[in-house]
Amino acid sequence: MLRPSESVDTMHNNPSLQAAQQLWQHWLAGTTLDTLPDSCRPHTRAAGYAIQACLPEASGRQVRGWKIAATSTAGQSHINVSGPLAGRILSGQMLEPGAKVPPQGNRMKVAETEMAFVFAHDLPARTSAYELDEVMAAVASLHPSIEIPNSRFAEFTQAGEAQLLADNACAHQFILGPRAPEGWQELDLSTHPVRACVTHRDGSHWERRGSGAAVLGDPRIALTWLVNELRVQGIGLQAGQFVTTGTCMVPLELAEGDTVEADFGVLGHIGMQFAD
Repeated sequence: MLRPSESVDTMHNNPSLQAAQQLWQHWLAGTTLDTLPDSCRPHTRAAGYAIQACLPEASGRQVRGWKIAATSTAGQSHINVSGPLAGRILSGQMLEPGAKVPPQGNRMKVAETEMAFVFAHDLPARTSAYELDEVMAAVASLHPSIEIPNSRFAEFTQAGEAQLLADNACAHQFILGPRAPEGWQELDLSTHPVRACVTHRDGSHWERRGSGAAVLGDPRIALTWLVNELRVQGIGLQAGQFVTTGTCMVPLELAEGDTVEADFGVLGHIGMQFAD
């Protein structure tokens, strides 16, 4: 977090940090903005990523892992972007399985069932692209997970790709589930089914189904995309960090008080409640 003596001069000298600080203030307050000011508004993917890279400094938090937004054409169309977006999962934004997720200030009001991978060792940035087999060889474990996204923009579907990247690819809160049993490496994750049930306060419920195919065709392909997306920015993956690869189904619409149970079959189960 910026110290008071630094906040004005440093931010004015660094438009990316200025934008990140503004976004983080809205994140903490649960408020929105229409657009970033002209003085620090990004207009390219690179500029959006530069702002996002300042979020750890603006927030005083560490990067625990990474996320991918818009891994399906439907998701890309919904928020009007040209392709997937990478974002940071910060410390303090992670909750335990089964946790209550506060709904206040969340305008997206959805939960996303995802497959996340934890790294066993580093994948440093380099000039040549990583191949899928190299990336998977660095993975320690797979985890069923739930992401609860949000945006600091009032009209996030119209904010544009650069501003959404600055807004941490709509990252908000994240639940990393239990480690999947050994043997998952032999599964075809592209066809692996995922089922979710949303139960309302009155006991009524509904279900939705999906699979790994919704995630750029295969969660392992999405993971490799993320590694290479960071690589070209000079960023490597570190041992112990995770990547959550995108929703395996159409995001689950939530109302306050709803409970979510996601069944990943042999990979495990995970749940949450959308309530204080």
